[in-house]
Amino acid sequence: MAVVATGFFDGVHLGHRRVLSALTAAARERGERALVLTFWPHPRTVLQDGARELRLLTSLDEKKALLEACGVDGVEVIPFSREFSALSAEAYLREVLIGRYGATALLLGYDNRLGSDRRSPDEIAAIAESLGLEVIRPGAVSAGSRPISSTRIRAALAEGDAEAAAAMLGRPYSLTGVVVAGNRLGRTLGFPTANMQLYEPLKLLPKAGVYLVGASLQGRALHGMCNIGRRPTVSAGENLSIETHLFDFDEEIYGLPLQISFLGRIRDERRFDSLDALRGQLCEDRERCLSLLAEKRG
Repeated sequence: MAVVATGFFDGVHLGHRRVLSALTAAARERGERALVLTFWPHPRTVLQDGARELRLLTSLDEKKALLEACGVDGVEVIPFSREFSALSAEAYLREVLIGRYGATALLLGYDNRLGSDRRSPDEIAAIAESLGLEVIRPGAVSAGSRPISSTRIRAALAEGDAEAAAAMLGRPYSLTGVVVAGNRLGRTLGFPTANMQLYEPLKLLPKAGVYLVGASLQGRALHGMCNIGRRPTVSAGENLSIETHLFDFDEEIYGLPLQISFLGRIRDERRFDSLDALRGQLCEDRERCLSLLAEKRG
């Protein structure tokens, strides 16, 4: 027997975490399992509904780890396919939640929609209750005057507002990947960088520019500054790169996993007339990052 929450849960933000907190509380009270049912891949990649523009806040591994950290008893990942997408909300509740996972109650978020018929939360609640499920509706968590949503977090990151995104996520937004070889220009400028290739290619990149970041490398906590962009001073139309200069660090780390967390935005990316001008700006960027870091440490 299980109390169930279901959805894509991209980002596992503060709104999701209110649902998960209510889920675990209800499950403990009833003496049942707190179970999360989520999907992968994203429905848009299967249904081709804006798939080209789709970018995610969390990879599958990140999402599972964040969900499990909320204290639930289990996370089940349901493969999203065209066949699965044809299930109506009623069929999904009856055949999957009740039939497959023994659900007795459903945690319903304020914007949950289910099924090929795209039923609204009020409609889902009515169907669930008709099938014998108790429905628990914990309500939304707001930032400002509007509910927190994955869409709002994506919009904040697209504007480079790392701090607003962190406030809605309940943690800094992060990227994880492997360190790959670059052209080593940063080292000649006195700012060696770790160039990252993302593990999840659909991860959303914040707006191009320079950021103060935290970094996790083999259990070590570091700080640095990251440039996301096309390196206009030294290349012409090159693909987007993610380059991080780690403060007080000079080791060869090619092939190692690196996670960076965005703590604040310093400036837009721009083209400089010379490498000397670029070097001078990087020195200013480092000082601004260190000053911002000192403020955050209080």
